[in-house]
Amino acid sequence: MSDVKTFMMGKYEAHFPTDRNYSKNHMWALPIEKGFRFGFSAYAVRLLQDVYFLEWHVDEQSPVQQRQEIGDIESSKAESGLYSPISGTLTIFNEALLSDPSAINVDKYDKGWLFEIEGSGEPLLSIDEYLQHLESSWEVAQRTIKGQVY
Repeated sequence: MSDVKTFMMGKYEAHFPTDRNYSKNHMWALPIEKGFRFGFSAYAVRLLQDVYFLEWHVDEQSPVQQRQEIGDIESSKAESGLYSPISGTLTIFNEALLSDPSAINVDKYDKGWLFEIEGSGEPLLSIDEYLQHLESSWEVAQRTIKGQVY
């Protein structure tokens, strides 16, 4: 893996490769030939913990809008909708995750990738912008983790 930067989530070190961009909904975006390959950042995987179910609501080769709900995910800590981090054409899903989403937990920056989108990359963040975003949202996340948000 490339160089990494670290964000402290309490006592847990979350590592982020510097060779990619990030989205505010905690996905990494690796530039590929046409567009980006997306997966969950270490921050998201830490909050979700053991991911055991993944389902898509759109088909491959579908146009998607930023913030459009494209699927669902379930883990030991949460059930959540999955939203497109950018607008473009969702070209392919990582089919291996449908039968066994555990790669999200164990190999989030490689085999645990989720999907690819052909698009401009607006409004992806640089690694430093993403770390600033984490800093600003960490206090709320800590309360959520501890079950203090009602």
